Amino acid sequence: MPRYAAIDIGSNSIRMEAAEVVPGQPVRILASEREVTRLGESVFRSGSVSEEALKATCAVLARMCGLYRRLDVVGVRAVATSAIRDTRNQREFVARASEAAGAPVEIISGREEARLIHLGAESNWPQAGKRTLIFDIGGGSAEIIASEGGRLREAFSKPLGAVRLREIFLKDDPPAQRQLHQMQEYIREKLASAVAKLGRTGWDRAIATSATAAAVASAVARVQRAKRDEIDRLRVSTSQVRRLYERIAELNLVGRRAVTGIGPRRAEIIVPGVAVLLEFLSEFHLPAVFYSRAGVRDGIIADLAARNVGAELSRLDREQRREVEEMSRRYGVSLEHARKVANISSLLFTALQPLHELPPASGKLLEAAAYLHDVGHFVSNIGHHKHSYYVVANSDIAGFTERERTLIAMLCRYHRKSLPSPVHNAFQSLSVDEKRTLMMTIPILRLADNLDRSHEPRIQRVECHLRDGEVVLQVHSRGDVDLEQWAAERAGEAFRQVYNRPVTVEKARAMRA
Repeated sequence: MPRYAAIDIGSNSIRMEAAEVVPGQPVRILASEREVTRLGESVFRSGSVSEEALKATCAVLARMCGLYRRLDVVGVRAVATSAIRDTRNQREFVARASEAAGAPVEIISGREEARLIHLGAESNWPQAGKRTLIFDIGGGSAEIIASEGGRLREAFSKPLGAVRLREIFLKDDPPAQRQLHQMQEYIREKLASAVAKLGRTGWDRAIATSATAAAVASAVARVQRAKRDEIDRLRVSTSQVRRLYERIAELNLVGRRAVTGIGPRRAEIIVPGVAVLLEFLSEFHLPAVFYSRAGVRDGIIADLAARNVGAELSRLDREQRREVEEMSRRYGVSLEHARKVANISSLLFTALQPLHELPPASGKLLEAAAYLHDVGHFVSNIGHHKHSYYVVANSDIAGFTERERTLIAMLCRYHRKSLPSPVHNAFQSLSVDEKRTLMMTIPILRLADNLDRSHEPRIQRVECHLRDGEVVLQVHSRGDVDLEQWAAERAGEAFRQVYNRPVTVEKARAMRA
Protein backbone atom coordinates (compact mmCIF):
# COMPACT_ATOMS: atom_id res chain seq x y z
CA MET A 1 0.00 0.00 0.00
CA PRO A 2 1.70 3.22 -1.08
CA ARG A 3 2.01 5.88 1.58
CA TYR A 4 2.20 9.58 0.82
CA ALA A 5 2.70 12.78 2.77
CA ALA A 6 1.40 16.27 2.04
CA ILE A 7 2.43 19.57 3.59
CA ASP A 8 0.38 22.72 3.05
CA ILE A 9 2.17 25.88 4.20
CA GLY A 10 -0.65 28.40 4.38
CA SER A 11 -0.83 32.02 5.42
CA ASN A 12 -2.47 31.12 8.72
CA SER A 13 -1.36 27.57 9.48
CA ILE A 14 0.73 24.63 8.34
CA ARG A 15 -0.95 21.29 7.79
CA MET A 16 0.63 17.89 7.32
CA GLU A 17 -1.14 14.71 6.39
CA ALA A 18 0.25 11.25 5.76
CA ALA A 19 -2.01 8.62 4.28
CA GLU A 20 -2.10 5.12 2.86
CA VAL A 21 -3.82 4.76 -0.49
CA VAL A 22 -5.33 1.52 -1.76
CA PRO A 23 -7.19 1.60 -5.10
CA GLY A 24 -10.93 1.26 -4.63
CA GLN A 25 -10.81 1.83 -0.88
CA PRO A 26 -11.11 4.94 1.30
CA VAL A 27 -7.84 6.71 2.02
CA ARG A 28 -6.47 5.71 5.43
CA ILE A 29 -5.08 8.67 7.35
CA LEU A 30 -1.93 7.71 9.22
CA ALA A 31 -1.04 11.09 10.68
CA SER A 32 -2.60 14.54 10.57
CA GLU A 33 -1.10 17.66 12.14
CA ARG A 34 -2.02 21.34 12.07
CA GLU A 35 -0.12 24.25 13.64
CA VAL A 36 -1.19 27.90 13.55
CA THR A 37 1.82 30.01 12.56
CA ARG A 38 0.25 33.21 11.16
CA LEU A 39 2.94 33.30 8.51
CA GLY A 40 0.96 35.85 6.55
CA GLU A 41 0.88 38.51 9.28
CA SER A 42 4.41 39.78 8.66
CA VAL A 43 4.00 39.46 4.88
CA PHE A 44 0.79 41.48 4.76
CA ARG A 45 2.29 44.13 7.07
CA SER A 46 5.80 44.50 5.67
CA GLY A 47 5.96 42.51 2.45
CA SER A 48 8.37 39.89 3.79
CA VAL A 49 8.34 36.87 6.07
CA SER A 50 9.89 37.98 9.35
CA GLU A 51 12.84 36.12 10.84
CA GLU A 52 10.70 35.16 13.82
CA ALA A 53 7.96 33.73 11.58
CA LEU A 54 10.49 31.90 9.44
CA LYS A 55 12.14 30.26 12.45
CA ALA A 56 8.75 29.23 13.83
CA THR A 57 7.74 27.81 10.45
CA CYS A 58 10.95 25.79 10.13
CA ALA A 59 10.53 24.37 13.64
CA VAL A 60 7.01 23.19 12.80
CA LEU A 61 8.13 21.72 9.47
CA ALA A 62 11.01 19.84 11.11
CA ARG A 63 8.63 18.28 13.61
CA MET A 64 6.18 17.29 10.87
CA CYS A 65 9.03 15.87 8.81
CA GLY A 66 9.93 13.60 11.70
CA LEU A 67 6.36 12.31 11.79
CA TYR A 68 5.98 11.42 8.14
CA ARG A 69 9.49 9.95 7.83
CA ARG A 70 8.66 7.37 10.48
CA LEU A 71 5.78 6.19 8.29
CA ASP A 72 7.94 5.15 5.30
CA VAL A 73 6.12 7.29 2.75
CA VAL A 74 7.09 6.84 -0.91
CA GLY A 75 6.12 10.33 -2.04
CA VAL A 76 6.04 13.78 -0.45
CA ARG A 77 4.85 17.12 -1.76
CA ALA A 78 5.19 20.36 0.21
CA VAL A 79 3.52 23.50 -1.10
CA ALA A 80 3.37 27.14 0.01
CA THR A 81 0.45 29.34 -0.96
CA SER A 82 -0.76 32.94 -0.80
CA ALA A 83 1.58 34.58 1.72
CA ILE A 84 4.69 33.15 0.10
CA ARG A 85 3.41 34.09 -3.35
CA ASP A 86 3.45 37.69 -2.11
CA THR A 87 6.63 37.79 -0.02
CA ARG A 88 9.84 39.49 -1.14
CA ASN A 89 12.14 36.93 0.48
CA GLN A 90 10.84 33.88 -1.36
CA ARG A 91 14.26 32.42 -2.13
CA GLU A 92 15.39 32.42 1.49
CA PHE A 93 12.07 31.04 2.67
CA VAL A 94 12.05 28.17 0.15
CA ALA A 95 15.66 27.20 0.94
CA ARG A 96 15.22 27.10 4.71
CA ALA A 97 11.73 25.61 4.66
CA SER A 98 12.79 22.85 2.23
CA GLU A 99 15.66 21.84 4.49
CA ALA A 100 13.36 21.71 7.52
CA ALA A 101 10.55 19.85 5.72
CA GLY A 102 12.87 17.21 4.30
CA ALA A 103 11.35 17.81 0.86
CA PRO A 104 11.45 20.60 -1.75
CA VAL A 105 8.94 23.33 -0.93
CA GLU A 106 7.27 24.74 -4.03
CA ILE A 107 5.31 27.97 -4.25
CA ILE A 108 2.14 27.12 -6.15
CA SER A 109 -0.10 29.47 -8.08
CA GLY A 110 -3.64 30.26 -7.03
CA ARG A 111 -4.93 28.11 -9.89
CA GLU A 112 -2.86 25.11 -8.81
CA GLU A 113 -4.07 25.65 -5.26
CA ALA A 114 -7.63 25.60 -6.55
CA ARG A 115 -6.96 22.43 -8.54
CA LEU A 116 -5.66 20.65 -5.45
CA ILE A 117 -8.62 21.83 -3.35
CA HIS A 118 -11.00 20.53 -6.00
CA LEU A 119 -9.15 17.22 -6.22
CA GLY A 120 -9.24 16.87 -2.44
CA ALA A 121 -12.94 17.71 -2.22
CA GLU A 122 -13.80 15.26 -5.01
CA SER A 123 -11.73 12.45 -3.51
CA ASN A 124 -13.47 12.98 -0.18
CA TRP A 125 -17.00 13.50 -1.53
CA PRO A 126 -17.54 12.86 -5.28
CA GLN A 127 -20.11 15.11 -6.96
CA ALA A 128 -20.99 13.05 -10.03
CA GLY A 129 -23.65 14.66 -12.20
CA LYS A 130 -23.75 17.91 -10.22
CA ARG A 131 -22.81 21.51 -10.95
CA THR A 132 -20.88 22.45 -7.84
CA LEU A 133 -19.27 25.58 -6.43
CA ILE A 134 -16.40 24.98 -4.04
CA PHE A 135 -15.18 27.81 -1.86
CA ASP A 136 -12.02 27.75 0.25
CA ILE A 137 -11.13 30.63 2.58
CA GLY A 138 -7.50 30.52 3.59
CA GLY A 139 -5.34 32.97 5.49
CA GLY A 140 -4.17 34.92 2.45
CA SER A 141 -6.54 34.05 -0.37
CA ALA A 142 -9.90 32.53 -1.18
CA GLU A 143 -10.35 30.08 -4.03
CA ILE A 144 -13.58 29.82 -6.00
CA ILE A 145 -13.94 26.63 -8.01
CA ALA A 146 -16.67 25.71 -10.47
CA SER A 147 -17.04 21.98 -11.06
CA GLU A 148 -19.32 20.01 -13.37
CA GLY A 149 -19.73 16.28 -12.95
CA GLY A 150 -16.56 16.10 -10.87
CA ARG A 151 -14.44 17.99 -13.40
CA LEU A 152 -12.94 21.39 -12.69
CA ARG A 153 -14.39 23.96 -15.09
CA GLU A 154 -13.18 27.34 -13.79
CA ALA A 155 -11.05 28.49 -10.88
CA PHE A 156 -10.38 31.89 -9.35
CA SER A 157 -7.98 32.92 -6.60
CA LYS A 158 -8.85 36.16 -4.83
CA PRO A 159 -6.92 38.08 -2.11
CA LEU A 160 -9.66 37.44 0.43
CA GLY A 161 -7.90 35.43 3.11
CA ALA A 162 -8.96 35.94 6.72
CA VAL A 163 -5.51 36.99 7.98
CA ARG A 164 -5.01 39.38 5.06
CA LEU A 165 -8.40 41.07 5.55
CA ARG A 166 -7.92 41.48 9.29
CA GLU A 167 -4.55 43.16 8.73
CA ILE A 168 -6.00 45.51 6.11
CA PHE A 169 -9.36 46.46 7.60
CA LEU A 170 -10.05 45.46 11.21
CA LYS A 171 -8.06 47.68 13.54
CA ASP A 172 -10.47 47.71 16.50
CA ASP A 173 -11.87 44.96 18.71
CA PRO A 174 -14.74 44.55 18.29
CA PRO A 175 -14.43 46.02 14.80
CA ALA A 176 -16.12 49.35 14.08
CA GLN A 177 -19.10 49.38 11.74
CA ARG A 178 -17.21 51.51 9.22
CA GLN A 179 -14.37 48.96 9.13
CA LEU A 180 -16.83 46.14 8.57
CA HIS A 181 -18.58 48.06 5.80
CA GLN A 182 -15.32 48.84 4.01
CA MET A 183 -14.29 45.19 4.23
CA GLN A 184 -17.63 44.01 2.88
CA GLU A 185 -17.42 46.38 -0.08
CA TYR A 186 -13.89 45.18 -0.83
CA ILE A 187 -14.98 41.52 -0.68
CA ARG A 188 -17.91 42.23 -3.00
CA GLU A 189 -15.64 44.01 -5.46
CA LYS A 190 -13.14 41.15 -5.54
CA LEU A 191 -15.88 38.55 -6.07
CA ALA A 192 -17.51 40.47 -8.92
CA SER A 193 -15.45 39.05 -11.81
CA ALA A 194 -16.02 35.44 -10.69
CA VAL A 195 -19.74 36.05 -10.27
CA ALA A 196 -19.94 37.63 -13.74
CA LYS A 197 -18.05 34.73 -15.33
CA LEU A 198 -19.83 31.89 -13.56
CA GLY A 199 -23.34 33.26 -13.15
CA ARG A 200 -25.37 33.57 -9.99
CA THR A 201 -27.74 30.64 -10.48
CA GLY A 202 -27.95 27.05 -11.69
CA TRP A 203 -25.72 25.48 -9.05
CA ASP A 204 -26.75 22.15 -7.54
CA ARG A 205 -24.53 22.38 -4.49
CA ALA A 206 -22.08 24.70 -2.75
CA ILE A 207 -19.24 23.27 -0.68
CA ALA A 208 -17.00 25.21 1.70
CA THR A 209 -13.63 23.86 2.76
CA SER A 210 -10.93 25.25 5.10
CA ALA A 211 -10.70 26.03 8.81
CA THR A 212 -13.07 28.98 8.49
CA ALA A 213 -15.75 26.68 7.10
CA ALA A 214 -15.03 24.18 9.87
CA ALA A 215 -15.46 26.90 12.50
CA VAL A 216 -18.74 28.09 10.97
CA ALA A 217 -20.17 24.57 10.76
CA SER A 218 -18.99 23.78 14.30
CA ALA A 219 -20.48 26.99 15.71
CA VAL A 220 -23.82 26.43 13.97
CA ALA A 221 -23.98 22.81 15.12
CA ARG A 222 -22.59 23.71 18.58
CA VAL A 223 -19.84 21.10 18.19
CA GLN A 224 -16.43 21.47 19.77
CA ARG A 225 -13.64 22.11 17.28
CA ALA A 226 -11.90 18.92 18.36
CA LYS A 227 -14.87 16.98 16.94
CA ARG A 228 -15.23 18.91 13.68
CA ASP A 229 -14.59 15.80 11.54
CA GLU A 230 -17.93 14.50 12.83
CA ILE A 231 -19.76 17.27 10.97
CA ASP A 232 -18.20 16.60 7.58
CA ARG A 233 -20.86 17.28 4.89
CA LEU A 234 -23.04 19.23 7.32
CA ARG A 235 -25.48 21.61 5.60
CA VAL A 236 -25.41 25.19 6.87
CA SER A 237 -28.03 27.62 5.60
CA THR A 238 -27.18 31.13 4.46
CA SER A 239 -29.45 32.54 7.15
CA GLN A 240 -27.49 30.61 9.79
CA VAL A 241 -24.22 32.03 8.46
CA ARG A 242 -25.71 35.55 8.51
CA ARG A 243 -26.91 35.20 12.11
CA LEU A 244 -23.49 33.90 13.17
CA TYR A 245 -21.74 36.82 11.44
CA GLU A 246 -24.02 39.42 13.01
CA ARG A 247 -23.39 37.87 16.40
CA ILE A 248 -19.59 37.57 16.29
CA ALA A 249 -19.11 40.96 14.62
CA GLU A 250 -20.40 42.59 17.83
CA LEU A 251 -18.23 40.54 20.18
CA ASN A 252 -14.69 41.28 21.29
CA LEU A 253 -11.97 38.60 21.21
CA VAL A 254 -12.90 37.24 24.65
CA GLY A 255 -16.53 36.91 23.57
CA ARG A 256 -15.66 35.24 20.29
CA ARG A 257 -13.47 32.72 22.07
CA ALA A 258 -16.43 31.74 24.20
CA VAL A 259 -18.48 30.70 21.15
CA THR A 260 -18.65 26.90 20.90
CA GLY A 261 -16.85 25.60 17.84
CA ILE A 262 -14.54 28.60 17.39
CA GLY A 263 -11.06 27.94 18.72
CA PRO A 264 -9.01 30.56 20.59
CA ARG A 265 -6.69 31.30 17.66
CA ARG A 266 -9.46 31.11 15.05
CA ALA A 267 -11.42 33.68 17.09
CA GLU A 268 -8.77 36.26 16.15
CA ILE A 269 -9.63 36.02 12.42
CA ILE A 270 -13.13 34.54 12.36
CA VAL A 271 -14.95 37.81 11.60
CA PRO A 272 -13.31 38.43 8.20
CA GLY A 273 -13.50 34.72 7.38
CA VAL A 274 -17.26 34.54 7.97
CA ALA A 275 -17.72 37.86 6.14
CA VAL A 276 -16.15 36.36 3.01
CA LEU A 277 -18.28 33.22 3.26
CA LEU A 278 -21.46 35.25 3.70
CA GLU A 279 -20.71 37.49 0.70
CA PHE A 280 -19.95 34.40 -1.38
CA LEU A 281 -23.32 32.86 -0.51
CA SER A 282 -25.14 36.13 -1.09
CA GLU A 283 -23.49 37.03 -4.40
CA PHE A 284 -24.15 33.59 -5.86
CA HIS A 285 -27.72 33.51 -4.47
CA LEU A 286 -27.03 30.26 -2.64
CA PRO A 287 -29.50 29.05 0.03
CA ALA A 288 -26.92 26.96 1.88
CA VAL A 289 -23.43 25.51 1.86
CA PHE A 290 -22.08 22.11 2.86
CA TYR A 291 -18.91 21.86 4.92
CA SER A 292 -16.18 19.50 3.68
CA ARG A 293 -13.16 18.56 5.76
CA ALA A 294 -11.08 18.12 2.60
CA GLY A 295 -8.45 20.60 1.50
CA VAL A 296 -5.15 21.10 -0.28
CA ARG A 297 -3.45 18.28 1.64
CA ASP A 298 -6.12 15.78 0.55
CA GLY A 299 -5.71 16.97 -3.02
CA ILE A 300 -1.96 16.44 -2.84
CA ILE A 301 -2.44 12.88 -1.57
CA ALA A 302 -4.98 12.14 -4.32
CA ASP A 303 -2.70 13.67 -6.94
CA LEU A 304 0.35 11.68 -5.83
CA ALA A 305 -1.72 8.49 -5.91
CA ALA A 306 -3.23 9.27 -9.33
CA ARG A 307 0.25 9.84 -10.76
CA ASN A 308 1.41 6.59 -9.15
CA VAL A 309 4.30 8.34 -7.44
CA GLY A 310 6.58 5.83 -5.80
CA ALA A 311 5.68 3.07 -8.24
CA GLU A 312 9.21 3.33 -9.62
CA LEU A 313 10.44 1.81 -6.36
CA SER A 314 8.83 -1.49 -7.33
CA ARG A 315 9.80 -1.36 -11.02
CA LEU A 316 13.11 -2.14 -12.67
CA ASP A 317 15.20 0.87 -13.54
CA ARG A 318 16.33 1.45 -17.11
CA GLU A 319 19.65 -0.41 -16.76
CA GLN A 320 18.11 -3.39 -14.97
CA ARG A 321 15.36 -3.69 -17.59
CA ARG A 322 17.89 -3.48 -20.41
CA GLU A 323 19.90 -6.26 -18.73
CA VAL A 324 17.01 -8.72 -18.36
CA GLU A 325 15.65 -7.95 -21.83
CA GLU A 326 19.06 -8.63 -23.36
CA MET A 327 19.27 -11.91 -21.45
CA SER A 328 15.77 -12.85 -22.64
CA ARG A 329 16.79 -12.23 -26.27
CA ARG A 330 19.96 -14.27 -25.80
CA TYR A 331 17.93 -17.29 -24.73
CA GLY A 332 15.26 -16.96 -27.40
CA VAL A 333 12.42 -15.69 -25.18
CA SER A 334 9.56 -13.81 -26.87
CA LEU A 335 10.01 -10.25 -25.65
CA GLU A 336 6.38 -9.46 -26.41
CA HIS A 337 5.26 -12.19 -24.01
CA ALA A 338 7.92 -11.31 -21.42
CA ARG A 339 6.91 -7.65 -21.40
CA LYS A 340 3.23 -8.53 -21.13
CA VAL A 341 3.85 -10.83 -18.18
CA ALA A 342 6.11 -8.22 -16.54
CA ASN A 343 3.48 -5.50 -16.88
CA ILE A 344 0.68 -7.68 -15.52
CA SER A 345 2.92 -8.86 -12.66
CA SER A 346 3.71 -5.28 -11.67
CA LEU A 347 0.05 -4.29 -11.81
CA LEU A 348 -0.96 -7.22 -9.61
CA PHE A 349 1.90 -6.60 -7.19
CA THR A 350 0.68 -3.03 -6.61
CA ALA A 351 -3.01 -3.92 -6.42
CA LEU A 352 -2.40 -6.79 -4.00
CA GLN A 353 -0.13 -4.83 -1.69
CA PRO A 354 -2.80 -4.73 1.07
CA LEU A 355 -2.58 -8.54 1.13
CA HIS A 356 1.12 -9.31 0.70
CA GLU A 357 2.49 -6.18 2.45
CA LEU A 358 5.89 -6.67 0.83
CA PRO A 359 8.38 -3.80 0.48
CA PRO A 360 8.37 -2.11 -2.95
CA ALA A 361 11.79 -3.55 -3.86
CA SER A 362 10.22 -7.02 -4.00
CA GLY A 363 8.31 -5.87 -7.07
CA LYS A 364 11.60 -5.45 -8.94
CA LEU A 365 12.53 -9.08 -8.35
CA LEU A 366 9.08 -10.17 -9.53
CA GLU A 367 9.36 -8.08 -12.68
CA ALA A 368 12.83 -9.47 -13.44
CA ALA A 369 11.53 -13.02 -13.03
CA ALA A 370 8.65 -12.21 -15.38
CA TYR A 371 11.20 -11.41 -18.08
CA LEU A 372 13.35 -14.48 -17.39
CA HIS A 373 10.95 -17.25 -16.38
CA ASP A 374 11.02 -18.87 -19.84
CA VAL A 375 14.79 -18.84 -20.50
CA GLY A 376 14.90 -22.54 -19.62
CA HIS A 377 13.20 -23.41 -22.92
CA PHE A 378 16.61 -22.78 -24.49
CA VAL A 379 17.85 -25.92 -22.74
CA SER A 380 14.72 -28.05 -23.06
CA ASN A 381 10.96 -27.68 -23.18
CA ILE A 382 10.68 -30.49 -20.67
CA GLY A 383 10.95 -29.16 -17.12
CA HIS A 384 11.90 -25.75 -18.47
CA HIS A 385 11.16 -24.09 -15.11
CA LYS A 386 14.02 -26.01 -13.52
CA HIS A 387 16.31 -25.09 -16.39
CA SER A 388 15.30 -21.44 -15.98
CA TYR A 389 16.37 -21.63 -12.35
CA TYR A 390 19.77 -23.03 -13.29
CA VAL A 391 20.40 -20.49 -16.07
CA VAL A 392 19.44 -17.46 -13.96
CA ALA A 393 21.20 -18.66 -10.81
CA ASN A 394 24.43 -19.13 -12.73
CA SER A 395 24.32 -16.00 -14.88
CA ASP A 396 26.09 -12.73 -14.26
CA ILE A 397 23.17 -10.27 -14.25
CA ALA A 398 24.36 -6.69 -13.72
CA GLY A 399 22.27 -4.51 -11.45
CA PHE A 400 21.31 -7.23 -8.97
CA THR A 401 23.01 -8.60 -5.85
CA GLU A 402 23.74 -12.28 -5.45
CA ARG A 403 20.80 -12.71 -3.07
CA GLU A 404 18.47 -10.89 -5.45
CA ARG A 405 19.62 -13.11 -8.33
CA THR A 406 18.93 -16.17 -6.18
CA LEU A 407 15.37 -15.03 -5.47
CA ILE A 408 14.76 -14.20 -9.14
CA ALA A 409 16.03 -17.67 -10.10
CA MET A 410 13.75 -19.32 -7.56
CA LEU A 411 10.76 -17.35 -8.80
CA CYS A 412 11.54 -18.74 -12.25
CA ARG A 413 11.82 -22.22 -10.73
CA TYR A 414 8.36 -22.04 -9.14
CA HIS A 415 6.45 -20.18 -11.84
CA ARG A 416 4.75 -23.50 -12.63
CA LYS A 417 4.23 -26.97 -11.17
CA SER A 418 4.77 -27.46 -7.41
CA LEU A 419 5.15 -24.80 -4.74
CA PRO A 420 8.25 -24.73 -2.48
CA SER A 421 8.40 -27.48 0.13
CA PRO A 422 10.70 -28.51 3.00
CA VAL A 423 12.42 -31.08 0.76
CA HIS A 424 13.66 -28.34 -1.58
CA ASN A 425 17.13 -27.49 -0.27
CA ALA A 426 17.46 -24.20 -2.12
CA PHE A 427 14.24 -22.96 -0.55
CA GLN A 428 15.33 -24.00 2.94
CA SER A 429 18.54 -22.01 2.54
CA LEU A 430 16.58 -18.75 2.36
CA SER A 431 16.00 -16.45 5.31
CA VAL A 432 12.54 -16.10 6.82
CA ASP A 433 11.93 -12.82 4.99
CA GLU A 434 13.20 -14.24 1.70
CA LYS A 435 10.91 -17.24 2.03
CA ARG A 436 7.93 -14.97 2.61
CA THR A 437 8.85 -12.78 -0.36
CA LEU A 438 9.11 -15.84 -2.58
CA MET A 439 5.85 -17.39 -1.38
CA MET A 440 3.87 -14.18 -1.82
CA THR A 441 5.21 -13.44 -5.31
CA ILE A 442 5.04 -16.91 -6.86
CA PRO A 443 1.21 -16.85 -7.23
CA ILE A 444 1.38 -13.38 -8.79
CA LEU A 445 3.88 -14.53 -11.43
CA ARG A 446 1.75 -17.59 -12.17
CA LEU A 447 -1.37 -15.51 -12.66
CA ALA A 448 0.42 -13.03 -14.91
CA ASP A 449 2.01 -15.77 -17.02
CA ASN A 450 -1.28 -17.58 -17.51
CA LEU A 451 -3.16 -14.40 -18.39
CA ASP A 452 -0.96 -14.35 -21.51
CA ARG A 453 -1.21 -18.09 -22.05
CA SER A 454 -1.79 -17.85 -25.80
CA HIS A 455 1.22 -15.52 -26.36
CA GLU A 456 -1.06 -13.59 -28.69
CA PRO A 457 -1.97 -9.88 -28.33
CA ARG A 458 -5.47 -10.59 -27.06
CA ILE A 459 -5.19 -9.04 -23.61
CA GLN A 460 -5.25 -5.24 -23.68
CA ARG A 461 -5.17 -4.65 -19.94
CA VAL A 462 -6.04 -6.26 -16.63
CA GLU A 463 -7.70 -4.67 -13.60
CA CYS A 464 -7.42 -6.18 -10.14
CA HIS A 465 -10.01 -5.58 -7.43
CA LEU A 466 -10.35 -6.85 -3.87
CA ARG A 467 -14.03 -7.60 -3.44
CA ASP A 468 -15.85 -9.34 -0.57
CA GLY A 469 -12.96 -11.58 0.41
CA GLU A 470 -11.95 -12.55 -3.12
CA VAL A 471 -9.61 -11.24 -5.81
CA VAL A 472 -11.36 -10.31 -9.04
CA LEU A 473 -9.34 -9.94 -12.23
CA GLN A 474 -11.16 -8.06 -14.98
CA VAL A 475 -9.64 -8.76 -18.38
CA HIS A 476 -10.04 -6.25 -21.20
CA SER A 477 -9.42 -7.97 -24.53
CA ARG A 478 -9.84 -7.71 -28.28
CA GLY A 479 -11.43 -11.12 -28.65
CA ASP A 480 -12.01 -14.48 -27.05
CA VAL A 481 -10.01 -15.07 -23.85
CA ASP A 482 -11.46 -18.40 -22.74
CA LEU A 483 -8.01 -19.99 -22.75
CA GLU A 484 -6.56 -17.22 -20.59
CA GLN A 485 -9.50 -17.40 -18.17
CA TRP A 486 -9.12 -21.17 -17.84
CA ALA A 487 -5.36 -20.97 -17.34
CA ALA A 488 -5.53 -18.11 -14.82
CA GLU A 489 -8.23 -19.86 -12.81
CA ARG A 490 -6.03 -22.97 -12.65
CA ALA A 491 -3.12 -20.79 -11.48
CA GLY A 492 -5.50 -19.30 -8.95
CA GLU A 493 -5.30 -22.50 -6.92
CA ALA A 494 -1.73 -21.63 -5.88
CA PHE A 495 -2.94 -18.13 -5.05
CA ARG A 496 -5.69 -19.57 -2.84
CA GLN A 497 -3.20 -21.78 -1.01
CA VAL A 498 -0.87 -18.88 -0.25
CA TYR A 499 -3.29 -15.98 0.22
CA ASN A 500 -6.31 -17.98 1.42
CA ARG A 501 -8.50 -16.12 -1.06
CA PRO A 502 -10.17 -17.30 -4.27
CA VAL A 503 -9.44 -15.68 -7.63
CA THR A 504 -12.18 -14.92 -10.14
CA VAL A 505 -11.34 -13.99 -13.73
CA GLU A 506 -13.95 -11.93 -15.58
CA LYS A 507 -14.01 -10.60 -19.10
CA ALA A 508 -14.73 -6.86 -18.85
CA ARG A 509 -17.74 -5.62 -20.76
CA ALA A 510 -16.92 -3.79 -23.96
CA MET A 511 -17.58 -0.05 -23.85
CA ARG A 512 -20.25 1.15 -26.27
CA ALA A 513 -19.24 3.75 -28.79
